[in-house]
Amino acid sequence: MAILDKSKKAFIADRDELIHIGIDLPFHKSDKSEGWFASTTTTLEAVKQNLELLLQTQKGERLMQPNLGLNLRRHLFEQYTEELRQTIQDEIVNTINVWLPFVQIVKLDVSLGGQDEFGKNTINIRIDFNLNKDPRNLESVSVNIK
Repeated sequence: MAILDKSKKAFIADRDELIHIGIDLPFHKSDKSEGWFASTTTTLEAVKQNLELLLQTQKGERLMQPNLGLNLRRHLFEQYTEELRQTIQDEIVNTINVWLPFVQIVKLDVSLGGQDEFGKNTINIRIDFNLNKDPRNLESVSVNIK
């Protein structure tokens, strides 16, 4: 019979500055004692970077994980309709539910176009989210797929 260990907390509060969770991206040298590369110190920072990377990763790009990521670049030159926007939103929600199930999406905005040299061939994604274990902290991620 399994024994449930109730002595440990279900969610680790990020109070200890000496505990590092992930590598801060883009890679840069650390000025502190955490190691060669700078690291994230809070769970929310690490999840934010993981979410950005998940949105920018193409399926099949990650070695040994062919289903990790989204194929958002295939939608860049399609006619932008309400159906396409809904399809993109559904893909994003399903992928986040599989790979980051501890993230709760509060608001998801998908739009097309931009004011740069790429013109309308850009997908702009903004996600407002929080963690299931800590719903009070709202954070946002913005990603542009070109």
